[in-house]
Amino acid sequence: MRGTAVGLLTAALTLAAHSLGGGHLPFGATVLQLVVIAGIVGGLAASVSGDVRGLAALLALGQTAGHAVLAAHGDHPGTGAPTWVMIAAHSAATVLAASLISVGDHLCRTLSRAVRGSAPCPPAPVSAAQTVALWAADQPLRAALLLASSISHRGPPVTTSR
Repeated sequence: MRGTAVGLLTAALTLAAHSLGGGHLPFGATVLQLVVIAGIVGGLAASVSGDVRGLAALLALGQTAGHAVLAAHGDHPGTGAPTWVMIAAHSAATVLAASLISVGDHLCRTLSRAVRGSAPCPPAPVSAAQTVALWAADQPLRAALLLASSISHRGPPVTTSR
């Protein structure tokens, strides 16, 4: 869940900052590159611990890579908020998002421990009763049918073999 949140927030914050800076919404291969970056950052966040500093670093790295992809697309006119305002907004959003993800992760762990602790213990497994197969019934017609169907009918015709 932490990885999904980091990946989605990476893409959302990157697109928000790009739009705030006056850029157009990306399309085509640029969207695909942004999705790949968000997936990689989300996968990294899922595999590392939920420390706030680590999450903030991953979010910042993802936003930087996303900004590089969107800036390379070339539709950023350069108008909008000044650079220092955008960097401050990105930094504040990164710290806030990392804190919220970390608190949410801690809350989910606490809640699942409480649910697991309140759940009743599972009952002991019941062993299945042994079933006995009865093969004593002899059915000669069925046996003859099985024997007849198991004989191969391939080979030369009877008239040509003489």
